Amino acid sequence: MYRSNIKLLGWSALIVFIDQFTKMMIKQSMHEGEHREIIANILRLTYVKNPGMAFGIQIGGNLFYTIFASIACIIILVYFFRLRPENFWARFALASILGGAIGNLIDRFRFQEVVDFIDFVIIHWPVFNVADIAVFIGMTILIIVVIFDKDHGETEEEQLEIS
Repeated sequence: MYRSNIKLLGWSALIVFIDQFTKMMIKQSMHEGEHREIIANILRLTYVKNPGMAFGIQIGGNLFYTIFASIACIIILVYFFRLRPENFWARFALASILGGAIGNLIDRFRFQEVVDFIDFVIIHWPVFNVADIAVFIGMTILIIVVIFDKDHGETEEEQLEIS
């Protein structure tokens, strides 16, 4: 195992900690459906429980989402360990996605739904949480790496030609 893998998995653990801590604070200090203004007409805390997927999409029950998220975490972890250390941004993206996925997975195991509380009123975006932010950032970085990482692709092609 590479030393940088431990640091990146520490990043995943930090995301899980911050996600679970903020959700615990919301659950202890607010009632479901309650709103608190942070920045008037822009950002507020809104405590909601999401039994579905991202954006409240419902295509199955809690068991489906729990199994789906568990399998996704395993696949992300396997792929994470298969990447070489020089693929830092891809591994950072996977570590971010893994931390977010585990954060929401913990909610599914504990409450059979995900606690959301960050509410951007100004754009009418669905309420989300810290885990969702980590998944979004990780996915964005991963897309950028896949699109613009031409050196990595050429290196693999060169290695195939050599062997």
